[in-house]
Amino acid sequence: MSSAPSHAPKHPAPAAAGEEHKVSNFLRQVIEKDLATGAYASRQWGGGPGDAAFHDAGQPDPAKIRTRFPPEPNGYLHVGHAKSICLNFGLARDYGGVCHMRFDDTNPEKEEKEYVDSILDAVQWLGFGWQSSFGGKTEDHLYYASNYFDFMYRAAEHLITAGHAYVDEQTAEEMRVNRGDFGKPGVDSPYRNRSPEENLARFREMRDGKLADGAAVLRAKIDMASPNINMRDPAIYRIRRATHHNTGDAWCIYPMYTFAHPIEDALEQITHSICTLEFEDQRPFYDWLLERLCEGGLLKAPPPRQYEFARLNLTYVITSKRKLAQLVNEKKVSGWDDPRMPTILGLRRRGYTPEAIQLFAERIGVTKSDSWIDYSTLDGCLREDLENKAHRGMAVLDPVKLVLTNWAEVFGSDAYTEDCTQPALPHSAIAEGQTPPPDRVFKIGKDVWIEREDFEEVPPKGYKRLFPGNVVRLKGGYVIECTGCLKDADGKVTEVHAKVIAGTKSGTPGADSVKAKAAITWVGAADGVSAEVRLYDRLFTDPQPDAGGKNFLDALNPESLRVVTAVVEPSLAAAKPDQKFQFERHGYFVADRADHGVNGKVVFNRVTGLKDSWGK
Repeated sequence: MSSAPSHAPKHPAPAAAGEEHKVSNFLRQVIEKDLATGAYASRQWGGGPGDAAFHDAGQPDPAKIRTRFPPEPNGYLHVGHAKSICLNFGLARDYGGVCHMRFDDTNPEKEEKEYVDSILDAVQWLGFGWQSSFGGKTEDHLYYASNYFDFMYRAAEHLITAGHAYVDEQTAEEMRVNRGDFGKPGVDSPYRNRSPEENLARFREMRDGKLADGAAVLRAKIDMASPNINMRDPAIYRIRRATHHNTGDAWCIYPMYTFAHPIEDALEQITHSICTLEFEDQRPFYDWLLERLCEGGLLKAPPPRQYEFARLNLTYVITSKRKLAQLVNEKKVSGWDDPRMPTILGLRRRGYTPEAIQLFAERIGVTKSDSWIDYSTLDGCLREDLENKAHRGMAVLDPVKLVLTNWAEVFGSDAYTEDCTQPALPHSAIAEGQTPPPDRVFKIGKDVWIEREDFEEVPPKGYKRLFPGNVVRLKGGYVIECTGCLKDADGKVTEVHAKVIAGTKSGTPGADSVKAKAAITWVGAADGVSAEVRLYDRLFTDPQPDAGGKNFLDALNPESLRVVTAVVEPSLAAAKPDQKFQFERHGYFVADRADHGVNGKVVFNRVTGLKDSWGK
């Protein structure tokens, strides 16, 4: 039962002996209890997925636990999937286990190789892999559910032969009506009491393409009066003539997800099958199916157990695949990797780091009850991660020219420029024994660029930046005294004028000889570089944009993207794509992964501000 070849990195190493695990939660408590009682200590591992006989011929399983991340390859992963990835791979890492990377590709109509590649890339980018190394032996754990179709068919025939499944030829509407509802028990299908021999023959006709799509389904035979509607003879196989991305046209019948998923877990010897709360009502069928197949000797006991946790509900975000696709298809965003999208592709292009997302997943915890997490929590984790990593730099986002009118008088020539230096990281960000990165070097001359908001001809109360007669420092440069400004015919300021005060350059003995009330950021006209800066904000103005039947499109934020032409210092212009920076006073920015450096363009995305200011 082989899987596709892997190109994965090595699985993160288990936690060292005695190492403290993360903050406890109910899943960690379950795992620790199972390890203490030896609940899965008797398991055998045949070296890959397989049935009972295959694993019986194997060795004692070297993995203490086995979890899995099982996405369907029918779309791009989003921030909710990121939580699940961190949870499943993280638990396996922390408890000396393995997390399997499994594609739940049982639906032939919606799955594409493009999504497979994107999902693998996302998992690796988040810092996880699917290889294990026990006793010097490396194993790959990249699996595809479609490789188990032969066993799933065999399991279905076993259920039929044992009297636990039957072929139903009612119409879809008849089955819906006869299923009943929460206040009314279901009605037995007229086909329910066929003999196993009749059902087996009919099922093989389904397999052989002798029945039309929708003409029949295979149903588990359980209890049409069950209070859990999911146990009222659920469908487990349907006819669907469609080409599958992995198996081609080998099959015209396909297993239902609720049938396939527990079988996949059992073949892979999963111990703890962790999913979101919407699958809680399916757990009785999960257990019923595995019990029947273990009784029949097809699967190895003890079977996996399913545990449910609350999915991620993040304010100002939607995670519905259908609605995200609508945003892309209606061009409300530029694509699946638009930095406003909650997809992992979008988060990555926006400038979020794997470490920040892992910290976020750890910080929000794991519970069994739904709740909303404020988006500011995610941004806070990013700031925490970047604070001591992102090199500093100065950028002017709304530039107006500042002319130092006495420059030639002080330095002998209007063309004279001088180097200024500032640290790439503040001293507090340098760990003991760590070598600081080289200082940034940039030029000051007669003309510099400043933020338009840093000058007021008539300052409001408490304003400490440039206004006529006031003294400020150009950060890393000289102290200057503002003398006035020039305006255009409409009264808009076109130039700010000031005098440089000699001998006050930062880092020189006279730097403190003149006290400045404020220091402002700036970029020299001599070496400043023009840059496109994309000021991203939250995509929606409503914290729950699609709750309660609301039209989420009505909550689109018209200010979710502003593009400005900025001027940045040389160290920023030399950035590599995906390199993160703190633009002093403005926030955290990233050189765009796709557009920065193309045809010489300098393009930055705003990731987040220096503090949460949403709604303030």
